[in-house]
Amino acid sequence: MSRLSEISVRIEAPTRLGGLGGGVAAVLSELVDMLEKVAHGGEAATIDLRSLPMSPEDRSALQSALGHGEVQATLRADGVSTLQETGISGLWWIEHRDARGELIAELLEVATTPAILAASTEDMVAASRALRSRLEVTHSAAARMTHATLS
Repeated sequence: MSRLSEISVRIEAPTRLGGLGGGVAAVLSELVDMLEKVAHGGEAATIDLRSLPMSPEDRSALQSALGHGEVQATLRADGVSTLQETGISGLWWIEHRDARGELIAELLEVATTPAILAASTEDMVAASRALRSRLEVTHSAAARMTHATLS
């Protein structure tokens, strides 16, 4: 061929899997691997969605593919965090917002329970001390009341 105009050109659409863009299919494939590992005793794992080059259409397709589960939790600490179980058991869609409501983190976490919901050992030790103090105050008050009625 001697002329550039004689070269045939074909435009191809991005690879699609079940109507999902290639990036969405890659995320779903990674999630399958993560779920299998966690289901067999492996550590919980997370995908940072904000680090991925996803279009709004990709995000919507991913949300549709994962669906919604029955459990949702909302945390309020330096902003609001929403943890939504997806339609896939053990897979959580998590959004963290700052005090102004701006999205600062968006994650997919594969775990029996999202890590942020688990109480730390230090918090539990402090809680047991606080509860013991309440119990002692209650016992002291009850003893004073019993002594007063017997007198």
